[in-house]
Amino acid sequence: MAEAPKRVRIRHFARAKEQGITITGLTSYDVLTAQIFDEAGIDFLLVGDSAGNTVLGYDTTLPVTIDDLIPLTRGVVRGVKRALVVADMPFGSYETGADEALHTAFRFMKETGAHAVKLEGGVRSAEQIRRIVSAGIPVMGHVGFTPQSEHGLGGHVIQGRGSAVDQLLADAKAVEEAGAFAVVLEMVPAEAAERVTAELSIPTISVGAGPHCDGQLVVWTDWAGLTSGRIPKFVKQYANLRTVLFDAAVAYKADVESGAYPDEAHSYSDETAEKAHRERE
Repeated sequence: MAEAPKRVRIRHFARAKEQGITITGLTSYDVLTAQIFDEAGIDFLLVGDSAGNTVLGYDTTLPVTIDDLIPLTRGVVRGVKRALVVADMPFGSYETGADEALHTAFRFMKETGAHAVKLEGGVRSAEQIRRIVSAGIPVMGHVGFTPQSEHGLGGHVIQGRGSAVDQLLADAKAVEEAGAFAVVLEMVPAEAAERVTAELSIPTISVGAGPHCDGQLVVWTDWAGLTSGRIPKFVKQYANLRTVLFDAAVAYKADVESGAYPDEAHSYSDETAEKAHRERE
């Protein structure tokens, strides 16, 4: 973002929208990636319920719980100095009403140190958003394809096509009017995302919604080439960490089995152990 603020705040999202500066976001689930992405200047990190797929090994995000995400969020918060950390509210933690939503948001803010929360749904979630915001907690909305509703939506289906753009716009406006500081648009046609972006005063964040949004968000394991199997069409791969790690593991196994590792350079002698002890003192 402009002027590289010491700490990204929700006011910087509003300023970026006003000045036409693109917002950058990535998912993160641990302190090490959080440190790297923060140092790289990524504006916000989402501790997404996508951890269900990338960390916990589930086929969907639906089994993910608050207790699953809280320790992951803590780690990410500890890893950043600049980026705004957004905690994802998982399925079943806000749907029954505003009281439950506020309780979930309180837990994330008090137990992790997160800077904001995210929840899915437009019109149907407006009251939950309004209640959380009224308590002083920033909220990022999420409309279009909402993974927690994948069964109701009939699977991973692009949303907002044709006349359905009117409902997409209504959902996005409901999120804005409820007080959210930004809204994710996931898997919608670029033309629909462009219209929504033009009509909203808060930033739109694209997850497979094309280039006309105010920002972009990607699951980091997808663009880094760590995810196995099919990745979404909208993901550009910037690295192939899966191959790098595989080759490293094969090389490690071969060295251990052959006796090449550990060698003298990677072992302690009495002399080097004494030197290490003195350095610690």
